[in-house]
Amino acid sequence: MDLGSPYGAELLVGGLLNSKGGIVMGVPSGKQPEPGPFARAVSAEIRSAMARQRMSGAQLAAKTDRSQSYVSKRLRDEASFTANDVEDICEVLGEDLFELLRAAVLASRRPRTGHRPTL
Repeated sequence: MDLGSPYGAELLVGGLLNSKGGIVMGVPSGKQPEPGPFARAVSAEIRSAMARQRMSGAQLAAKTDRSQSYVSKRLRDEASFTANDVEDICEVLGEDLFELLRAAVLASRRPRTGHRPTL
């Protein structure tokens, strides 16, 4: 879809239309909420898969076409991975998406050590 733009993208209702006609949503700006238990469990599962594959954060970033700082921030639980990130990462690591998310769900439901359940 060519809209006559020499820049390859046009503004489109809250997002961008790329040169192939696909919508690319903008990334929220400002301070992001701290990752919750599930998001931390997802990044822990990704770190485990990376260790099994002997893949560094820099290698993962390159293979998923993301910046090293973007991936690093998420691996350190300073921000959450998006659903698209997790899908791409599973593909690169040869991990089953469902199994990785299932493991993260189970891990996020376990009480953290040193914390007593609230009655």
